[in-house]
Amino acid sequence: SYTQAIEILKESRQKFDYPVEWGSDLQTEHERYLSEKVLGRPVFVTDYPKDIKAFYMRQNDDGKTVAAMDLLVPGVGELIGGSQREERADLLESRMQELKMDKQDLWWYLELRKYGGVKHAGFGLGFERLIMYLTGVNNIRDVIPFPRTVGSCEF
Repeated sequence: SYTQAIEILKESRQKFDYPVEWGSDLQTEHERYLSEKVLGRPVFVTDYPKDIKAFYMRQNDDGKTVAAMDLLVPGVGELIGGSQREERADLLESRMQELKMDKQDLWWYLELRKYGGVKHAGFGLGFERLIMYLTGVNNIRDVIPFPRTVGSCEF
């Protein structure tokens, strides 16, 4: 879990550029340390603090974390990020209110849950990061099929 990852990072006494504390997002240096130095293989980190994740992620029963996960892999860091989405309209609205979000801006999203919803989840996979991991290439710029660099895009 995220909490275990934070404990491992703190106990390591490793000097990181970004401080390690519960409630702050894991940086690439933390992700790579966990997957390369601690475990030496891919690892899932679950149950992130709700305050560093999107409002639509389903809250866990503890009220402090959400049902979110990241897959961390050696040489890359985060490869996949995903979460279960909040299907309970009342909790979704209260979370939006907690964050002082204007419900009118996302009326259509709330409308999707008006008559109930099913539990569902989603994830995103970084394709170039996957290619980096599979090939062992160190720089993501070297695996992008159609690279965009400053001054090279006419549109």
